[in-house]
Amino acid sequence: MPGGDFDEALNEVTRDIADVGAVEVITTTAVHLMSAAAVKCGLADDAETQTDLDEARKLINALAGLITAGAPEISDMHARSLRDGLRTLQLAFREASTIPDAPGAGPGEKWTGPVA
Repeated sequence: MPGGDFDEALNEVTRDIADVGAVEVITTTAVHLMSAAAVKCGLADDAETQTDLDEARKLINALAGLITAGAPEISDMHARSLRDGLRTLQLAFREASTIPDAPGAGPGEKWTGPVA
C-alpha cells in the first residue's frame, strides 16, 4: 500500500511525542535554537563558512520569544539556564557584528531588554 510506511512512521512519532511533557518539549526546542544560533554566530569549529548573522538574528529572536513565553510554564531552574544561554548568544552576536545594533535593538532584546 503506497504511503503505508510513512503513515506507520508518522503514527510512531505521534505516539512518542504524546509521551513527552511540555517542559521537555520547550527546553529541547530552546536547546536546538541555541545550538543553531551559536553556529550561526561563529561559535562552531568552522566559523569562516558557518557564520551567518542574519540567520543568527532570526534564531535568537525566536529563542527569546520562546523563553519569554515559556518561562512561566517551566521551573525557575530551567528558565534561568535558558536565559543565561540566551544572554551569552546575544553577547556573542554583538561581538561578531561589525555594525552594532542600538541598545535594545539587538536580537531578542525586544523581549529581554538591552543586553550589554
